Amino acid sequence: MKKFKFTLLAFMAAMMAISFTACSDDDPTPTPDPGINEGDYHFDLFVTVGKHGGMSSKNTTIVTSTSTLTADRGVITVEGVGSELGDYSMESISKGKYYYQIPGSADRFVKYQIKNNKIDVIAERPFKTNTYKVRAYTHAWIDDNTLVIISTNGDKDKVLYTKLKADDLTILDEGEVTIPGPTDWTKLTSSGILTYRKSDNKLYYFYYWKEKAGQTVASEQEPNFHAAIINPSTMKVEKDIISPVEGEMAGSAYGELMQNCVAYDEAGNLYLACFHEEASGLEKGMLLRIKAGETEFDTSYNGYSNADGKLMTVQYLGNNKALVYARNDNAPISDKAAAAGIKKPTAIDAFSHYYAIIDLTTGTKTRLSYNGKEIAYSGGRFSQRSVIFNDKAYIGVDTEEDANAIIYIYDIKTGTVEKGAEVEGKFYFDMIRVVEND
Repeated sequence: MKKFKFTLLAFMAAMMAISFTACSDDDPTPTPDPGINEGDYHFDLFVTVGKHGGMSSKNTTIVTSTSTLTADRGVITVEGVGSELGDYSMESISKGKYYYQIPGSADRFVKYQIKNNKIDVIAERPFKTNTYKVRAYTHAWIDDNTLVIISTNGDKDKVLYTKLKADDLTILDEGEVTIPGPTDWTKLTSSGILTYRKSDNKLYYFYYWKEKAGQTVASEQEPNFHAAIINPSTMKVEKDIISPVEGEMAGSAYGELMQNCVAYDEAGNLYLACFHEEASGLEKGMLLRIKAGETEFDTSYNGYSNADGKLMTVQYLGNNKALVYARNDNAPISDKAAAAGIKKPTAIDAFSHYYAIIDLTTGTKTRLSYNGKEIAYSGGRFSQRSVIFNDKAYIGVDTEEDANAIIYIYDIKTGTVEKGAEVEGKFYFDMIRVVEND
């Protein structure tokens, strides 16, 4: 198996008011500002040495920047260039020019930029009463300068929040989100998924209870997950609803710090990527919806009804279409992959993942293709391989056959696909963000 596994992150993809907000706030964003100048933005590429980064990895992660991902950029490498992240995590929040996160020391909030091959800290704020861990939190932007962080406490039996003023990280408010008590369950999922829906000015926090802390299987979890609907001014829960089907949200452990699990269309309908573990062991993907103006799940809707495995990410493209990253739980395993230790298609590095365009009305799924041929399966389950920027989706794939990762550029208006830049295969490319220039 080649040493480079490509994962292309939009986060969470670039949390920008004019393009795609990784916090999945109620702003469909594929329609760009008519006056956008692409020269005012760049792509940050995160690569890891030795093996995949993220998910508590201690391997060295390096960030390099590029102004374009078109084919004339050639093969991108970080050899001799880039910034090492050090104590900072790849899983982070980004908006405009800046990144925000809780570093490995787990003692403060940090705002920073990555430029000139180094990390430039803009502001830091020590924790007050509520404390958080690296990677284990979720977030939403209420407005351009108000960031809400939510996670569970150390005992995993309470939900904590902190509201920050983004320009200097002043702590505006903190406390506990009072959710309904459990019945037969004692521990909460570590992060959950938080999103702000602008059309009704509400925070939606998706969570579930478990028998124990840490990784669990379906039989050890509450069958149906919850959505707490929160007033962002008071942080009081106004309503708590239950999912109409058994399952859990995609990405609940890392709270959209890497993968995009929530999307909105122009009408303000909220879409949530989920999955259900069947008796056969198949993790069957689902795409649930809470319609605009409603505060209950649409029980008649599943936008991913023909699932062949787990659904990892969803991003709204416009015109009632979405880009998804999914897994085929019955994808074949090559002799080469098996020799490298990949024994089944559900393995984290298995070449069983693919991109598709979903029609949100009919549920029709069309695999991403180039020159009339479906793009081969990619490796890397915990990944966000796509970012939406200025009417284009930049989609990175890491196939078993290609020496380098390849970025394909999907034109949202025309549906055409072109081949873009490549990333050198000697590194593990884990993430990409779109960032505003100074």
